[in-house]
Amino acid sequence: MLLAIESSCDDTAVALMTTDGQVVGSLISSQIDAHKVYGGVVPEIASRKHLASLPLLVQSLLKQAGAGNEDLTAIAVTYAPGLIGSVLIGVNFAKSLAWGLDLPLIPVDHLEGHLLASFLDHEGFDYPFLGLLASGGHTHLYKVQAFNQYQLLGKTLDDAMGEAYDKAAKMLGLIYPGGPIVEKLAGLHEGKGAEFTIPLQGKPTLNFSFSGMKTAFRNHAIKAGIFVEKK
Repeated sequence: MLLAIESSCDDTAVALMTTDGQVVGSLISSQIDAHKVYGGVVPEIASRKHLASLPLLVQSLLKQAGAGNEDLTAIAVTYAPGLIGSVLIGVNFAKSLAWGLDLPLIPVDHLEGHLLASFLDHEGFDYPFLGLLASGGHTHLYKVQAFNQYQLLGKTLDDAMGEAYDKAAKMLGLIYPGGPIVEKLAGLHEGKGAEFTIPLQGKPTLNFSFSGMKTAFRNHAIKAGIFVEKK
């Protein structure tokens, strides 16, 4: 079995997979409560949390799967992109484990992992396909021709989509992470909502831009009396 380790931002995650790609089990340790008071992810805190969580998560995962170190055939770990301190914790832990167990170490690109994740949940999924990565740090559009054949068609010119959601939530005084709350509230709204200009409309590009929309949202919130001043 392959042990996979992810620590690119604030969540610590581990998974066990068979050699044919079947997920045996996975565990995640969330850090939301640790960062909530600051209104966003604090890199130093995230690194320390990963350091404390990884050994316990791996031990718990193996026990849950009824497996031991002797059942592992390789270690995979996110090596980039991400918060440098968080990534280093995961990489160094994986390196030490692989060295101690004399197993091969497989570096995994964070974005490539997102692009190929659909193969885990959708039987018959195949190339080529159009992949949209939309997260707190990335908003990228790729044409995926085959494994390791990715063409970047467009990306955000400023803020990522998830970051814009969280910033908008902060303007309303919502707790972190506010993006999911904004999305839920929008789904509950009935009637006509606020209208904003579509970024890059009419431009011959597949890029994204959210900074202007974020400013428009701020102005609308102030006008509507729902903007919360930063303390």
